[in-house]
Parts: sequence; C-alpha cells; structure tokens
Amino acid sequence: MNASMLSYILLSCLLLSVQAEYCGVREIIRYTEHLLGNSPVSCPCRQAAVRSCSCLPIPESGHELACFVNGTKHLLENNESSNPVITRLYWTFQALLDRKLCKRMAHGDQCQYKTKGNVTEFLETILTTYQKINKSDA
Repeated sequence: MNASMLSYILLSCLLLSVQAEYCGVREIIRYTEHLLGNSPVSCPCRQAAVRSCSCLPIPESGHELACFVNGTKHLLENNESSNPVITRLYWTFQALLDRKLCKRMAHGDQCQYKTKGNVTEFLETILTTYQKINKSDA
C-alpha cells in the first residue's frame, strides 16, 4: 500500500466519522426558535382538528427523529403558505433519519407517541430535545 492510498483511506474514515456525528443542532435550534417566535397563538389540539389547529405527535423517548419527520411533513402538507423554515426542518430531519446521522439520537423508523400536541407544543419538544444535545456537546 503506497502513501497516497493510505492518506486517502484515513481522510475517508475521518469524513465518515464527522458525517456520522452531524446532528444539525445549532441550525435546528435556530429554525425552531424562529418558528416559535413568528407563529400565531396556537390553538388547543383536538383529534378532529380544524385547518389551523394541527395535532402533532409528541414522541416517546427514542422515537424523536421519526416523529419530527412526521410532524414537519404534516405541517408542510397542511400549511397553505409554504414556509421555507418548515421545509428546511423537514429535509434536515429526513436526512438525519435516512442516513442515520447523529449517533446521539435513536433512529427508529416508526414514530411512537402517547400524546399529541398543537404546533407550539410540537416545536417546543423539538427545541428541548436539541437543547439537551447542545448542552451535552458543551
């Protein structure tokens, strides 16, 4: 094995390890805070929700990422004006789930939840989940 091949292998391993640790923590926190700061008053979640009141999954521990994908997808599909911040959140969560990035989060493919909440409660769940990851990184 020559030196250039060895350096290529080491660089590839380094890139894979960095990619596996990518969680998008800061950008997800920033996007979520933006949505919370700019969202109208959220109405109570009811199972027979009217258009403006969405009931979104509040995930059980270990199922956060799959529920965040489902919830943001629901927001995209039911939001009359497409919001680029919601779109970015959805695609970030989907990439993290598909590529099994961010080892700090479980990667169960199914969203499991016992309760549902309104948009504000859902966004607050995202925010607290990622703030915990951010604190553990510090």
